[in-house]
Amino acid sequence: MPEGPSIRILKEEAQQFAGQKIIEVSGNSAIDIERLQGKTILSFKTWGKHFLICFDDFTVKIHLLMFGTYRINEQKETMPRLSMIFSNGELNFYTCSVKILEGDINQYYDFSEDVMNEKWDPKKAKQSLDKNPDEMICDAILDQNIFSGVGNIIKNEVLYRCKIHPESLVGKIPQKDLKKIINECSVYSFEFLDWKKNNELKKHWLAYAKKVCLRCDLPIHKKKTGKRSRRSFFCTNCQKLHK
Repeated sequence: MPEGPSIRILKEEAQQFAGQKIIEVSGNSAIDIERLQGKTILSFKTWGKHFLICFDDFTVKIHLLMFGTYRINEQKETMPRLSMIFSNGELNFYTCSVKILEGDINQYYDFSEDVMNEKWDPKKAKQSLDKNPDEMICDAILDQNIFSGVGNIIKNEVLYRCKIHPESLVGKIPQKDLKKIINECSVYSFEFLDWKKNNELKKHWLAYAKKVCLRCDLPIHKKKTGKRSRRSFFCTNCQKLHK
């Protein structure tokens, strides 16, 4: 599933169509596709893993799910979920969720929860964590209503940087470490964005999909952790378990 930084890249690539009128629309999405015909796109926004196409009185929400893809100014052989053609090109989405959100987009999203948004509020994230002291940190980091845009790669890398075991309970983690985790979720997301743009993301991974701890020269453990049962990569020697 694409994480927040990848959706930010999509937004940048699609920006050429902001202010453009849709001259042809098609696709096998269940939404009323014809509603988009002749409409002008006011802007593109992102909220975590959601890509938002904003019109004057509604917004189209795209979620790429696990295997969704998009193509700009080109097509795949398969039928798109949503295809929009403009006078200066086309934007196509495949194997994704497409929904219409009526009215003001701000009634659906709190942009202070997005770790890459200018309105990101780390204090609010801390307050949300404090309300769930018995939750494993590996689950809390993936909560999109606390850390919108953070996915499994970012989770693993942040916890490795902060030397915290993924099965640590939120309420048992020292306050200074918890604040560091919150800060790193945003910092790492922007680093992820830069590395992704330069096609060098994987070479910067310290824990994700690794077999040996770079700090301890000991085996990295691979395990599905927490209620979300997502893969975690961690070192039991340098990542402290707080329970």
